[in-house]
Amino acid sequence: MRFLLGFLIWSVPTISFLDAPEAWQIGFQDPATPVMQGIIDLHHDIFFFIVAIVLFVFWMLIRTLYHFNAKRNPMPEKIVHGTAIEIAWTIAPSIILVFIAIPSFALLYSMDEIVDPAVTVKAIGHQWYWSYEYSDYNSSDEPAVAFDSYMVPEDDLEPGQLRLLEVDSRVVVPVNTHLRFIVTAADVIHSWAVPSLGIKCDAVPGRLNQVPAFIQREGVFYGQCSEICGTNHAFMPIVVEAVPLSDYVAWVANKIEEA
Repeated sequence: MRFLLGFLIWSVPTISFLDAPEAWQIGFQDPATPVMQGIIDLHHDIFFFIVAIVLFVFWMLIRTLYHFNAKRNPMPEKIVHGTAIEIAWTIAPSIILVFIAIPSFALLYSMDEIVDPAVTVKAIGHQWYWSYEYSDYNSSDEPAVAFDSYMVPEDDLEPGQLRLLEVDSRVVVPVNTHLRFIVTAADVIHSWAVPSLGIKCDAVPGRLNQVPAFIQREGVFYGQCSEICGTNHAFMPIVVEAVPLSDYVAWVANKIEEA
């Protein structure tokens, strides 16, 4: 009986989300926000048009080679102008571009729309680490919740932690909550990017960029600096942990007490 139960548990596939890069990965990471889901859907829609156009062009090439080779058509055609076909190949691409543009503009609008954020996190890029400030809990000029986030060296990794992606202090945010990330830099240009959240925001010294997020599920989401910023550019990972609201409140309370 135990053997049968163990076999059933082993044979039933388990569903786990892909929230970190894998070796030889080709596709996207699993979406955790509506924006990332929209990016994936738009990619699939555009890929459909690309495949249809490629197949049509190959069909035309093969058809032309078959019907208009020297053996089947010894007397070459002398048509140099065709109004109908010129109108067709002008209008058809325009219609395709319109079908692509409509969802593209809708997605771009949603990526920039800030919906009354309940939590604001400021990410500051440094050579070569990130620092974070939760400005909603400031009681003075100094932020009540602020910390630096460094990559965990390979020798200090614990079992299950990811090489070059784990940090000593994670960004903790609540799920199903409107968030706003304000991104800037203290020295050179960086880029704060988390693929599963559909976020890639440049960190420019002297400038504040903002990007919204609405994380729909709990999890740990990994990202990296996506702008070459110097020698240790590859050692600036980003880790965002989405937790229930009660756990987030407890985490903030602990951070305030530590401060």
